[in-house]
Amino acid sequence: MGAHAFAVVGLIRNAQGIRGEVVVELLTDAPDVIFASGARVLMGDARGNVRDETLPLVVESSRPFKGGLMVAFQGTADRNAAELLRGRYLLVPFAELTPPEDDEIYLHDLPGMRVELDNGAHVGDVKSYYELPQGLTLDVMTPEGSVLVPYRAEVIESTDSITRVIVVKSALGLFE
Repeated sequence: MGAHAFAVVGLIRNAQGIRGEVVVELLTDAPDVIFASGARVLMGDARGNVRDETLPLVVESSRPFKGGLMVAFQGTADRNAAELLRGRYLLVPFAELTPPEDDEIYLHDLPGMRVELDNGAHVGDVKSYYELPQGLTLDVMTPEGSVLVPYRAEVIESTDSITRVIVVKSALGLFE
């Protein structure tokens, strides 16, 4: 785990309706816990840096909405207040999360990881990642330029969060 004390769990896409609700794109696999009524989240940036620790948002209610969640926060009473939250990332302390399993990794740990083929050849490093409709996709910077790699079992042999190495199946020819 890096120096970050906070995990990115969601992104506020936009305000919805007139009662201060926001649409949250989920970046967690435990939304029912993190966005439960009474739960607290902090606002920050995509790298897990908190903007203002003194201002936690307290979840009033949440419900599924278009692949994400519709969330009402206490004190966000109208659309104007909700609009101010647009584009903010929502964070929670790692201490409050279930640690990832051996074959899992936190999204913000991906940038900077080494990418190798299953034959041991180093092909580049993860520059960033994208949450695309077809799933998580890594942007790998190679000496020849950027290569997009789907982060799926058919493509990824293994991910090691300790050595910070992602192994890609060479048979697919993604880096040729």
